[in-house]
Amino acid sequence: MKLLVVVSSLDLTQPFSATPAWWQLLKALYEVGAEVIAAPYQGPAIESLWWRAAPNPAKWQGDAFKALRDVARGVGSQFGASRSQGQPASSSSNAQPELNTQHSALSTQHSSQNSESPSERFVRETAQRLIAPLWEAHLDRLLTKEPDIDAVIVLTVPLNQIKGVARSISQKHNKPIFYYDGDVPASLPNMRGFASGFRIYQGSDPSEYTAFISNSAGGAEPLKALGARAVHPLFYGVDTDVFSPVEVPRQDIDCMFYGHGREYREQWVDAMIAQASRAMPEARFAVRGTKLGDLGRAEMLPYLSFSKLREYACRTKVNLCITRMAHASVFASSSSRPFELASMGCCIVGNPYEGVETWFEPEKEIIIVHSAEEAVERYRYLLTHDAERARIAQAARARVLKEHTMRHRARQLIEIVQGYL
Repeated sequence: MKLLVVVSSLDLTQPFSATPAWWQLLKALYEVGAEVIAAPYQGPAIESLWWRAAPNPAKWQGDAFKALRDVARGVGSQFGASRSQGQPASSSSNAQPELNTQHSALSTQHSSQNSESPSERFVRETAQRLIAPLWEAHLDRLLTKEPDIDAVIVLTVPLNQIKGVARSISQKHNKPIFYYDGDVPASLPNMRGFASGFRIYQGSDPSEYTAFISNSAGGAEPLKALGARAVHPLFYGVDTDVFSPVEVPRQDIDCMFYGHGREYREQWVDAMIAQASRAMPEARFAVRGTKLGDLGRAEMLPYLSFSKLREYACRTKVNLCITRMAHASVFASSSSRPFELASMGCCIVGNPYEGVETWFEPEKEIIIVHSAEEAVERYRYLLTHDAERARIAQAARARVLKEHTMRHRARQLIEIVQGYL
């Protein structure tokens, strides 16, 4: 199978959190026999051993547009902050009630359009005028030059910035075009995305794609309500060669969390790190991340490289997986971190996560806590029972190797595409 993949970015130096996952997925597609051509929507075309890079047809326009967007977003966020006394638009206190009414909230395009701010509308309309035509012409040239391409997959590119491109290309070349949203449910209009992220559905037309692929099983119906013709869940996975256990002299960190930002997980950062670390002065708590707020007694670890993150995880007796409420409260909305930690052979303790049993068995492969008090109790038990920690860690890694590698996901993606050929 030959796939043309339009990916949000291939540049690991840029702050697009899904880029490492897309590297792993594209590599896995190659490993299971697919030929991949990857074209980045933002930044440079980066060649690799696993895919052939196609140019970004709007690189300088995109770079200029990104700068303009950041300025517009900064002005908008400052204006919003002055109105809300600093409360971010997508804080979990606002987001959680909306989750319970997501089907009615997403019933029409009109409702999502109304949630768009003036700066967001300006950014979207500018992109539609300046960048979308360049991408339409670029994809037309690529598919004309290589008619043996079986399908086009768009990976988390801002959907509303390229409105009309998928419909035009699929009609002209008779190719299925899939959109993979790897940020559901946080990307949905009723969640308003992250404060620092895109609003990708306002002013978009999901019906122009052959089908949607989503990291979330529970997000399928909301996506259909937005206009998606069909939705196929495809969960995150992990490259077990990259995220593998590493030998360390000793486990000198008791509890550690790595991640960035408090959005949608304030409650559990406080409960599982700040409060727990204060209640356990005998334990060494550590964090590698930014913008996490009050962390109690937890020390901040320096970022040196990805390999250092892997070392930190393996040096830790109990690794904390604090999933954002946006994902944790919608059934089986996958994120990368549980798979990464399990693949590294870590003993994982996480916050409540709706549908986590889809991937890992609680109490056997992952421990779930429901309060700061329970977190302290479980930490103390695990820190004094080495064999129990090892049992949980080994079971989690075995589950990943059996079901959750990126090669598993690549095969599942190919099966989805084959269903439309």
